[in-house]
Amino acid sequence: MNTVLEVKDLCKTYIVNKRQNNVLRNVSFSVNEGEMVGVMGPSGSGKSTLLYTVSGMDKMTAGEVFFSGNNMSNLHQNELARMRLEDMGFIFQQMYMMKNLSVLDNIILPAVKSSKKKESNREIEQRGRELMKRLGIAEIANNDINEVSGGQLQRACICRSMINDPKIIFADEPTGSLNRTSSEEVMEELEKLNANGTTMMIVTHDVKVAAKCTRVLFIVDGNIKGEYNIGSEKNMRDRERSLNNWLMEMGW
Repeated sequence: MNTVLEVKDLCKTYIVNKRQNNVLRNVSFSVNEGEMVGVMGPSGSGKSTLLYTVSGMDKMTAGEVFFSGNNMSNLHQNELARMRLEDMGFIFQQMYMMKNLSVLDNIILPAVKSSKKKESNREIEQRGRELMKRLGIAEIANNDINEVSGGQLQRACICRSMINDPKIIFADEPTGSLNRTSSEEVMEELEKLNANGTTMMIVTHDVKVAAKCTRVLFIVDGNIKGEYNIGSEKNMRDRERSLNNWLMEMGW
């Protein structure tokens, strides 16, 4: 199985009021092609910082991150930006969209801006509409972003994350601002994408979300304290129960 993401001795340090804050401390792990890896931990443990650093959105202090065999610490900012645009997808708790564009235009913008673009704008638009149809939001294509529900907008964000056929999707609390029904609908779509081969790394505080992952990393004070392979158990209640028991052992 191919390794999409390999992290070695990753450190991230911030200087606040002349004091050193070590947010990540010698973190090492890997993510294989087709996996859905969850990241859990207490508030302030470094979960989001980990996601931002391994995806190149935030600069690492020390260590190495390899994405598809490329050492990201050796890349310039423009190269990192291009990699994030063309090879990675992102979904956030806050559903960032450009207010002056329609929902569809927000979705297809990364494809329009890609240097690998081989399609016409019309073909890109058609692909965007097909993604929206798959996620059940085709009817809001021409709406402004303030004219749709939170669940619809998050599904639009999933479409946008998929428009350039990324090698991995990074999701930071993708259901954090949704109600339970919308949360379940969004996770169902992410599960479908993963089942079709899309690799994912999801930061979450929700056991129900993490139980859908194949593997969960538990981070405390910037260190990965443990790793849990949930296995192939199909019953979600059993998956949630086994994960919750492990998290309790970890001090959750």
